[in-house]
Amino acid sequence: MSSDTEMEVFGIAAPFLRKSEKERIEAQNQPFDAKTYCFVVDSKEEYAKGRIKSSQDGKVTVETEDNRTLVVKPEDVYAMNPPKFDRIEDMAMLTHLNEPAVLYNLKDRYTSWMIYTYSGLFCVTVNPYKWLPVYNPEVVEGYRGKKRQEAPPHIFSISDNAYQFMLTGESLGTCRSRAGEHFPVSSVASSSPGPLH
Repeated sequence: MSSDTEMEVFGIAAPFLRKSEKERIEAQNQPFDAKTYCFVVDSKEEYAKGRIKSSQDGKVTVETEDNRTLVVKPEDVYAMNPPKFDRIEDMAMLTHLNEPAVLYNLKDRYTSWMIYTYSGLFCVTVNPYKWLPVYNPEVVEGYRGKKRQEAPPHIFSISDNAYQFMLTGESLGTCRSRAGEHFPVSSVASSSPGPLH
């Protein structure tokens, strides 16, 4: 995790790329009970955050954040991650990797205009339908030469890492086209203009 000082290299784009130190500390200090906090299947919003109030006779009673009481089957209740994982940059790091956890993480990042999120080896992008200051020259420069784990999720990180792998001759693996053909990533990267270099 970069400090706020290290994020200054990204200028005005920093809050669109990573949570501040203050936000991270606040999230770590929020009360959380892993046995009661949960996601629950909800006809109103697909999944809702809630707290388990009781569990008996094959039914679980959950009180949602908006004070509704839902009685559901146990299989409709999903484990929730502690608040320190809110808006996590790589969803592969989630303690509980389930559908509602992924959807809520993407939603929380999107509402903070953090449109790039890693999911293991993949970079997920949610279209903001507006221009964000995450493509300016100082952002390009901020990603140049950094390893993926040294900077927040961004397409610039992916392309710069591909470029660095090409320079060092390391294997990038293969890509698959829409037609299902496999070909070396280096042939794709070498034919692209390379926006970072």
